[in-house]
Amino acid sequence: MSVAGTVGAAAQVVLVAAGSPLLVGVMRQVRARLEGRAGAGVLQPWRDLRKLLRKEAITPDGTGPVFRAAPLVLTATALVAAGVVPIATTASPLDGAADLFAVTALLALGTVALALAALDTATAFGGMGASREMTVLALVEPTILMSVFALSVPAGSTNLGAIVNSTLHEPQRVASPVSLLAAVALAVVVIAEAGRIPVDNPATHLELTMIHEAMVLEYAGPDLALVEWASAMRLTVLLGLVANLFAPWGIASADTTGAALAALPLALAVFAGKVVLLGGALAAGEVFMAKLRMFRVPELLAGSFVMALLAVAASFFLA
Repeated sequence: MSVAGTVGAAAQVVLVAAGSPLLVGVMRQVRARLEGRAGAGVLQPWRDLRKLLRKEAITPDGTGPVFRAAPLVLTATALVAAGVVPIATTASPLDGAADLFAVTALLALGTVALALAALDTATAFGGMGASREMTVLALVEPTILMSVFALSVPAGSTNLGAIVNSTLHEPQRVASPVSLLAAVALAVVVIAEAGRIPVDNPATHLELTMIHEAMVLEYAGPDLALVEWASAMRLTVLLGLVANLFAPWGIASADTTGAALAALPLALAVFAGKVVLLGGALAAGEVFMAKLRMFRVPELLAGSFVMALLAVAASFFLA
């Protein structure tokens, strides 16, 4: 356990926690500009969180500890994922826990907690949103596992840090059929996991089309602030994971020459640039797409799973 790795892990958590609302603000601003509107500004998500924190938390009648604990579980899993996933450094003391299966289970834990909280309210929209979210989760998680597993075959490890280091040492893998298929599959499931168009619309006000928003209708005040903050952090972590799996240049690796601490500021700045670029591209694409009907979403996610399977098959064939 090195000092640089510990500082890097802490810096990752701080960057994701502080920067994720800004990423959401940038994405909203990109959409506003492309739609011919001025937009509320990049800092508006932080203003919204501050306003929610000043309000009173309201607990619906009949709900139990599951409803009250879900925002804390969702936020905790997002913060742990921010420290575990190789965002700015692969020398983190938590690198041993950065296993593909562990990180996937960690993200699923937050989603399941929120779905259980929606069921705990016993409302029609909460149950509908939880049912839809579990349908998406059942299709998304296997695709994430298969996509990253395809990248782990050449690296010989399912550890995310090892996969990133392997790509740094052999950059030609980025242009291989395995990486291209896995990248497309991961891009689709990240959109679904983050609840973005065409799978879900985070700005919708139509209850019958909601997925994520339908699960959080009963939350208010600080609880809603935690849910919104955690959702922004999960989006940042997912985009950062995609960026560093397929374009890891700039990350402070375990064998970085020179002072590892000196490489951290650059690594954090490069990561922020990558995530903002991917977030801006995602927001720009949403302007020209419409939300899919719910019965078409499984078809889209099944297609991404097939691509992930093809990536796994190609990785064994080319190994």
